Amino acid sequence: ASAAIKRYLELGNVLNATALDAIGTHYVCLLNATELRAINPSSLKLASLDPSACSQETKNILYQKAKIAFSDQHHLPAYYELILPYLGGAPAVDLKALSRDNVNMNMTTFVTLRRDSLMALTPQEVQGLLGMNLPELARWQYRAPVRDWIHLQKQSELDKLHIGLTGGTQEGYINIVTPKFPAPSSAPLGTVAMAFHLLPALLLSSLMVSILS
Repeated sequence: ASAAIKRYLELGNVLNATALDAIGTHYVCLLNATELRAINPSSLKLASLDPSACSQETKNILYQKAKIAFSDQHHLPAYYELILPYLGGAPAVDLKALSRDNVNMNMTTFVTLRRDSLMALTPQEVQGLLGMNLPELARWQYRAPVRDWIHLQKQSELDKLHIGLTGGTQEGYINIVTPKFPAPSSAPLGTVAMAFHLLPALLLSSLMVSILS
């Protein structure tokens, strides 16, 4: 399939709606970044694609194409259904805008959103996105990525959702991710001992350089 697509493009053909339908959901992930950027956004209006199984880069590029393709319907109720297959590449700012449109996003879509975008959402914005599906969030609270999102929120803000979410940050505290160090057996004891012996001297030197500068 990859060879066929490459040959098709080498012959000077373009990835229009007919070609995209022929490629379909199964093979859209084979397109590289250059090929994806060559797609005319208007072609997505007639093609039926689902890039949910593709790389994050592919999702990001296709989302931007889809956003342009359906921009003339941005303020219509149908916009959400049109952009839905491509939301895995949506930046946080666009998700925040959708949260004001009562889209009632289902959890299957929510948990496949771009991780950095999801983590940037507030509890109120998540409530706006999920709408009537908000209670489903509680069933996911111990699984990634919902669990990771919860850890970034203030517990007092989570409590306002009234669905029993726990694990948020208490007032006056911050959550710190503890780095994982290799097991002691993975390095010679002499090396470890030398590192701890030199640590105070290194810290002192850094502090003196900072003061003198």
